Amino acid sequence: MGKIAEDEKVDFVILWVDGNDPEWQASKAKYTADKGQDASANRYREWENLKYWFRGVEKFTPWVNHIYFITWGHIPSWLNTENPKLTVVNHKDYIPEEYLPTFSSHPIELNLHRIKGLSEQFVYFNDDTFIINAMQPEDFFKKGLPRDYCIETALVQDDINNPFASILMNDAALVNMHYSKREVICRQWKKWFHPAYGSMVLRNVLMLPYRGFSSFKYSHISSAFLKSTFEKVWEEEGEILDRVCKTRFRSASDVNQYVMKYWQYMEGNYEPQSPKTGKFLTIGLHDEQIHNVLRKQLCRIICINDTENIGDFQQQKKNIKESFECILPEKSTFER
Repeated sequence: MGKIAEDEKVDFVILWVDGNDPEWQASKAKYTADKGQDASANRYREWENLKYWFRGVEKFTPWVNHIYFITWGHIPSWLNTENPKLTVVNHKDYIPEEYLPTFSSHPIELNLHRIKGLSEQFVYFNDDTFIINAMQPEDFFKKGLPRDYCIETALVQDDINNPFASILMNDAALVNMHYSKREVICRQWKKWFHPAYGSMVLRNVLMLPYRGFSSFKYSHISSAFLKSTFEKVWEEEGEILDRVCKTRFRSASDVNQYVMKYWQYMEGNYEPQSPKTGKFLTIGLHDEQIHNVLRKQLCRIICINDTENIGDFQQQKKNIKESFECILPEKSTFER
């Protein structure tokens, strides 16, 4: 691959928290989650598989410009912080002081544009999302725009204790406050009904009678963003984002990083992509499938989602590490 131009460089951003860190636990214990907020223990559980994220990046996306590793302050003992492609970013390095400390991913995500040196084009990863097959810059950006699929959907809430569906509804409500559904679709109908969506394009057809946007199919894998999108949303809805960022734990009244994706949809700042780029699988529900996908590399990106009812945690952790070792046994230069 030839030299990538400055305005075409793609950075990766990964968020990580070590739920076993006693200092972090002590800091978290000082604050009590208010009613309606989510401080579930499994949101911070440490699976000890982060090194496979770095191995996957180095093996399958060696073209990445730079990696920003976001952390509360803890650093894995094995991480080679001297790697020139890596910058460790503490929350306090870029998140305004009035939002700290935070135990919600939302302030961490909504302020990503403040990271010093971050490129205009960047890809955001949670630490449960892994690259397990070769990918090119064009899988994330095309013609300077994020690759994504804009597929409208009716939102269904199946767990009254899980605030996630409410948060997605808030994301949609915010874009409905700024954009006319009719005007958006008329302006970019070719993207709205793009053949790359396959049969899922029918969802966009079936949702046409509804006056506003209900929600959009979410990938829960990596997300490609333009830094300027974050800057624009903060400029237009800074008051709401400020309120969300002052909430220390995830709340049903929040918006999250998906509002940035939705804004890109509204502006037409994306290039259509197949929704089959990656797989979202949940431990305890899809155990056999997780190991099959990993060992046979049946997709390019996989999200291995944690949840409360997974059975034996230590055994699950051991099994997943063994599957990763089958495809990523060699240390990366990001390891000491």
